[in-house]
Amino acid sequence: MTRKVFVTHRLPGRGIQELAAHCDLNVWMGPGLLPAAQLRDELAGCHGVVCLLTDRIDQDLLDAAPDLRFVSSMSVGVDHIDVPAMSARGIAVGHTPGVLVDTTADTAFALLLAAARRVAEADRFVRDGNWTAANAWSPEFFTGKDVSGATLGIVGLGAIGQAVARRATGFGMEVLAWSRTPRRVTGIEMVGLEELLLRSDFVSVHVALAPQTRNLLDVDRIGLMKPGAVLVNTARGGIVDENALAAALLNGNLSAAGIDVFASEPVSPDNPLLALPNVVATPHIGSATTLTRARMADMAAANAIAALKGQPMPCCVNPQVYR
Repeated sequence: MTRKVFVTHRLPGRGIQELAAHCDLNVWMGPGLLPAAQLRDELAGCHGVVCLLTDRIDQDLLDAAPDLRFVSSMSVGVDHIDVPAMSARGIAVGHTPGVLVDTTADTAFALLLAAARRVAEADRFVRDGNWTAANAWSPEFFTGKDVSGATLGIVGLGAIGQAVARRATGFGMEVLAWSRTPRRVTGIEMVGLEELLLRSDFVSVHVALAPQTRNLLDVDRIGLMKPGAVLVNTARGGIVDENALAAALLNGNLSAAGIDVFASEPVSPDNPLLALPNVVATPHIGSATTLTRARMADMAAANAIAALKGQPMPCCVNPQVYR
């Protein structure tokens, strides 16, 4: 019997074409993102689903999809999936780690530079017609922070954190790091989280969102940060207390922030960070290059194909389901 697989969005790459040869494939063609209620309907009778990080896969959805045997997500993080519920049902959950390491590290460093040198603020100034002969230049005109020779603190020294550290060495930065998992990396000084915040001119966040890391940078820890420091988050929203960050930026304790991820996405227009000129905000584009997204889609397809063949997924979040 041909098994049914549902894909929640059109995907790049060639892997989806290969997946179609192994199953009865149905792809949501839009417009826009798939509504949650329709996902519930589409999964009726499906053996598997290939999803995005915007698709909530939880116990309620499982109850409506008794035939589901695997979930393959085109994402590194799986906080949108109730993994314990999947494991309890013996459902393998695939993801796409590793492929976006350098792309996300590039984004983090781009935000760091943009925030330090006030790039977005200066761009708006020019586009709004505010650059005139009367203010053509002055010694204080759009002065920002030096990156070269500064101290960078990396919160979470996994693959992406280490990739950011490699970029920092090219700028002659001193690199500190804190990680929940003990690590030793040449050229990086491992310190406690509080010490990192006290010493760093720039702090870049690269931990996964989990119960232990939710609001990891809360009002007290943000209060420890070096006066005039810059905070960058390309990991997950919810790790940084956005209200506390906005307050620190507003009162001048911090000089700027570069934020690619928010606690609620899409971010609400009334989020206090969006009202601040010293915040560079992007819409969760850390992995957004053509090549990386195609590779992610191919990995998600490869996980699905393995599951259809009765083989372990190459990248499985809960490999205990195979025991």
